[in-house]
Amino acid sequence: MRWRTVLPLVLFAVLAVALGVGLTLNPRDIPSALIDKQVPDFALPPVPGKALGLASADLKNGEVALVNVFASWCVACRAEHPLLMELARRRTVPLHGLAYKDAPADSARWLAEWGDPYERTGVDRVGRVGIDFGVYGVPETFVVDGQGRIVFKHIGPITPRDLESKILPAIATARGS
Repeated sequence: MRWRTVLPLVLFAVLAVALGVGLTLNPRDIPSALIDKQVPDFALPPVPGKALGLASADLKNGEVALVNVFASWCVACRAEHPLLMELARRRTVPLHGLAYKDAPADSARWLAEWGDPYERTGVDRVGRVGIDFGVYGVPETFVVDGQGRIVFKHIGPITPRDLESKILPAIATARGS
């Protein structure tokens, strides 16, 4: 009879500790199983009006690149977009887009309205490639080294602080500088 009283208290205490620990974690620090692994094999068609889609072979050309996962319906993507436009303007690193779970016409319209910072943009209409990349949601940004290996993943919209303290250093490390 005593265990019937003690067991719920013990379970409650364990649950309370687990929740307490969970509240101290940063939701942006989600480990990626693909860090230091090759990008998945894929070939995506281009956004309508663009000549170049995106394929895994494009990320294995000896040049460090960023792959930004975005969608026209993503409000947070609009917040980070000016930084992506500035990166493209400065030619800091080749920047490629992956339009995730988005209608191709909507992606094209969004890029026409907000500006197109991408050298290549692939349409991942059903999200299969995003799933293979381990995408949790949009936006997400990946630093890929010249051999097609994912070396860094950023979850959420890029802020100026994220760019300076995380993404640019990851690019420099991938370049060996």
